[in-house]
Amino acid sequence: MSGRTKIRTALLGIVVAGGLTVLVGTGLLERADLAASDALYQHVRTPDDDILLMVIDQEALEAIGPYEKWGRDVIAAALETLNQSEEERPAVIGIDVIFSGETDEGADQWLAEMAGRYDNVVTAGLVKFGDRLEEDGNGDYRLASISVTGVDMPYDALQAVTEQGHVNAALDPDGVLRHHLLSIALPDGKEMPSLALAVARRYREIQGGEPLELPPTQPNGLWYLPFCDRAGGFDTSTSLADLVSGNVLTAGKIKGGAGDGAAVGTEAVKEGVPIEARRKNWAGKIVLIGPYEAGLRDSYTTAIDHENPMFGVEYQANAIQAMLWGNYKKEVSDRVQLLLLFAVMLLCLAGYWRRPVRSSTVLWVGLCGGSLLLCRLFYHLGWVFHVLWIPVGATVLYAGCLALNYIQAAMERRHVTNTFKRYVAPEIVNELLKEGTDALELGGKLTKIAVLFVDVRGFTPMSELLKPTEVVGILNQYLTLISRCILKNSGTLDKFVGDAAMAFWGAPLPQEDYVMKAVQAAVDMAEGSQSLSKALMEQYGRTVSFGIGVHVGDAVVGNVGSPERMDYTAIGDTVNTAARLEANAPAGTIYISRAVADALEGRILTTSLGDSVKLKGKKEGFEVLRMEEIL
Repeated sequence: MSGRTKIRTALLGIVVAGGLTVLVGTGLLERADLAASDALYQHVRTPDDDILLMVIDQEALEAIGPYEKWGRDVIAAALETLNQSEEERPAVIGIDVIFSGETDEGADQWLAEMAGRYDNVVTAGLVKFGDRLEEDGNGDYRLASISVTGVDMPYDALQAVTEQGHVNAALDPDGVLRHHLLSIALPDGKEMPSLALAVARRYREIQGGEPLELPPTQPNGLWYLPFCDRAGGFDTSTSLADLVSGNVLTAGKIKGGAGDGAAVGTEAVKEGVPIEARRKNWAGKIVLIGPYEAGLRDSYTTAIDHENPMFGVEYQANAIQAMLWGNYKKEVSDRVQLLLLFAVMLLCLAGYWRRPVRSSTVLWVGLCGGSLLLCRLFYHLGWVFHVLWIPVGATVLYAGCLALNYIQAAMERRHVTNTFKRYVAPEIVNELLKEGTDALELGGKLTKIAVLFVDVRGFTPMSELLKPTEVVGILNQYLTLISRCILKNSGTLDKFVGDAAMAFWGAPLPQEDYVMKAVQAAVDMAEGSQSLSKALMEQYGRTVSFGIGVHVGDAVVGNVGSPERMDYTAIGDTVNTAARLEANAPAGTIYISRAVADALEGRILTTSLGDSVKLKGKKEGFEVLRMEEIL
């Protein structure tokens, strides 16, 4: 490959690798890559037993009544039950329910009282986003996209005695929950932490350990959440019905302060649903209260399980657990990964282009499998890479290069075939292609062939009198005639040596009647030279003719030479004898050996010259015959 070709190939490789990288960077693989990342990265790990869920499940709905008719005193009763003794009091209670606005004075007051009395409650808020006009400082306004437009916070009394955390869920473009929004900047300049962050931070403070280490976030405040369990994985054995019924039936704290509509659920509990509270040891632990029923519309498809939705309270539990473990993952920037992808694509092109299928396949499998293993390894080290970028890129280039290599090989094969057909009869070439490489054993094989040598008589003296261009023109006419006669009779044109040529029959594939084909080619040359000689006499006043020799016998036929330069030829005494016959044949004469005459006995007319023609290197008695005609 020339230097210019190498540069052109390198530039083409850079363009292809760059184009593929840009295509990936547009998000073409986003959804598939997200799903593959979930499958590779997210796996179940047993959560600690310090996070308990007290859920609003079907049991609670059947015991207390429809959720939309619940009074806030239900949650107040639950808080009182959880905090009824110092020994069993939870460290933190996170309520994944939004209590915005005042509904009933008695119930609101009791809930605020229970939450403020024990100072271990974190309540939820919901931040609203949208487009709004913002002043740019110069008196002009611009449309600010994805800005905070409002916040649903707990009513004032409850807000005053609790810490708040937002429960906003940031879904990815495919609707799957993979990230956690750590905090949100509010219009008043304050930062509102997530409910999970507020609970985890409060729990760590109560434990007295090291301050909670915050996870690495993206510029938009999101961080990749390594889920520890699927839906139903956390301890959800305690229904809110158990807590409320136990409290109300034993303590009787609700005395009708709520209005009729708001207290329907409480009255159902007061009337006594025979549910015996299954008390748990929640002392010093985290208790999360939230919806746990599909009809309450608080569930999400999560990265750890695309089939079974996870309730919001479980999502909060996963985020809290990840913060307590400190097992954070940082997503590597797309810019860095695109640069890495570009480099790997260049490597792929270098490894695939014009390479054997086996080595290309090994490289492809190694890149795909290796990249997945490295992604998993880096994930354990805290780094999140796109899972599909390299495997898909490597696969596309593998398939593309494989196809191009095949096409190029086919084109080169056609070129070689067409070139080979200039030296060998087309039907022999076709047979060779059918037989494959077995027909052309490296080193050659011994086979019986007929060999023809032909030389132009009188050419050297004529060339001394003519211009070089004229000499070349005349020579090409003779060599064209020779080639046509050889190929017409299915011979293999071995070589041209100046104004001489060598051909053979019976190889590289066996041929029927190959000796006759060789003799017929010699006769055709002799006859064709007559009209050509006449034309030369008229044009230049001089003429030339052929001397031809044909012999048959054993010879080694095959690739002869070195690995760097090989010729497909025939060697042996048979070849030398044919050359000696041609060297001694007068102009316009065809000399053949007795072996040729015997092979074609009764089919040709010859004149024996006996041993009057002395061939160099041959013993006395070697018979030479002059070919007269084919019968």
